[in-house]
Amino acid sequence: MAMPSSSASETHLLDAESSLSDDVVHGFVDFKGRLVTRSGSGGWKSAFFIIGVEVAERFAYYGISSNLMSYLTGALGQSTATAAENVNAWFGTSLLLPLLGAFVADSFLGRYRMIILASGLYILALGFLSLSAALFSFKSSDCQIDANNTACSPPQFQIIFFFFSLYLFALAQGGHKPCLQAFGADQFEEKDPEECKDKSSFFNWWYFSINLGVIVALFVLNYIQDNLSWGLGFGIPCIIMCLALIIFLLGTMTYRLRKHSDERNPFVRIGQVFLNAARNWRTTQSAISNEEEAQGILPYQGSHQFKFLNKSLLAHDGTKEDGKVCSISEIEEAKAVVRLVPIWTTCLGYAIVSSQSLTFFTNQGVTMDRSITSSLQIPAASLQSFISIAIVVFIPIYDRILVPIARAITQKPSGITMLQRIGTGIFLSLLSMVIAALVEMERLKTVVKYGLVDMPKATVPMSVWWLLPQYLLFGIADSFTLIGLQEFFYDQVPNELKSIGLAIYLSIFGIGSFLSSFLISVVEKATSGPGRDSWFSDNLNRAHLDYFYWLLAGLSAAAFTAYLYFSKSYIYNRRNTL
Repeated sequence: MAMPSSSASETHLLDAESSLSDDVVHGFVDFKGRLVTRSGSGGWKSAFFIIGVEVAERFAYYGISSNLMSYLTGALGQSTATAAENVNAWFGTSLLLPLLGAFVADSFLGRYRMIILASGLYILALGFLSLSAALFSFKSSDCQIDANNTACSPPQFQIIFFFFSLYLFALAQGGHKPCLQAFGADQFEEKDPEECKDKSSFFNWWYFSINLGVIVALFVLNYIQDNLSWGLGFGIPCIIMCLALIIFLLGTMTYRLRKHSDERNPFVRIGQVFLNAARNWRTTQSAISNEEEAQGILPYQGSHQFKFLNKSLLAHDGTKEDGKVCSISEIEEAKAVVRLVPIWTTCLGYAIVSSQSLTFFTNQGVTMDRSITSSLQIPAASLQSFISIAIVVFIPIYDRILVPIARAITQKPSGITMLQRIGTGIFLSLLSMVIAALVEMERLKTVVKYGLVDMPKATVPMSVWWLLPQYLLFGIADSFTLIGLQEFFYDQVPNELKSIGLAIYLSIFGIGSFLSSFLISVVEKATSGPGRDSWFSDNLNRAHLDYFYWLLAGLSAAAFTAYLYFSKSYIYNRRNTL
């Protein structure tokens, strides 16, 4: 009787160990370096903490950036042109710095530590900004109006201190933004079907939640800054970021941290592949054999941009460069990064279009009838909130209605592919430019009809709600393209470069901001001259924003065509199926 009992106990013990092994999330540890289980860590229990932190971070970011133009032209006394240049430079820089932050996180610190460090920098920068505004407010009481009725500028030290604080703020955002989102997505295991499905929803609800923070910032903080105090308007985000850091730390016990690999630094590995490929390309000019192409080595069949990379396979087959051999997995990592280049490039058109909602759309609104009641007008800048409102309304519809319908048709967990989602948004942004051009044409006709061409300060008898469709369409387009890009660049880079993937996504809009400024400068010079008004004339009734919108629609159509070509040829990097 003892033997069967012992055998049964051993069997039960083996089953328990097998069950525990199945519950372990491989490749991840907790903050103390211990193995983590699927049931005790990650998932939505961790994601809620992380999403809460991101809502606070976006509240702080937009609380500063959305009204930065008003602060520069008002409190700091800068001209409109100078302020616009400073805003564009700062905005573009703030969207490129995530590349640096993600590099440091993925190579040295890890995402968890980087988020804590960036949060500390955030709090410090916001404290400095608040102090800068409070110092100027204190000093401005002694500032007298000169004989030309021009307000004196603040002391040079305060201007330097403000911009130092502002760029410190951008640096903190560069470390915080890509790492927090990648860290949130890390909480869902790719190999588990349910968690894989939840990860797709995570990107939807992530963007839904941060737009709630944006809406509150646009209405509450902008009002405080314009009507009460800039120091208070900058100080509240500082307090919010302190709370955000506390929230993030409270979730520490539930987090999954990606296990540090014992392999070489991923940047070193990928760089070595390109270095060996370049050396091999110089030493041999022979064409790639038909057998190699038949084995699917090229991600784009016949595409010369990948031939040099595939030459690196020679190193794996025994050809060494200075004794260094690239493995197949290292080559695949490098090819995965290179495959992203055409998608990144063709999405720049979308980034250029999206930047117009912060500038010329607002200028149009200023000239139109913004009356809500006989005594109340809606601020033209507040129309930007309808982009976020459209996102907040549309994402639940997309996630709970459209995705299940598409899932039933395509049998894909996400309903449609990431590239299909991105392309849908690009097409909608193209439509928004067409609508914007048509609305501007109607506004100019109304100007001529009522004889207001030379009356730039007069209100055009045309309701500002004519602009609403283009704002709403922008929001719906963002619900497709921005979320799709986030998921795509997170999913398609090597495991150790997730933060870099999201930083690459953000860099699209950083470069797009610089390109938009360059395009405006070129058009301004090409269309202005003696005796003629440029497309961007200060008198908007003599300008031709409609021409510019048609130009953007044409560029967007060309970019969309190129996007379709490259996305059709793209081969997904399916790590979770390997």
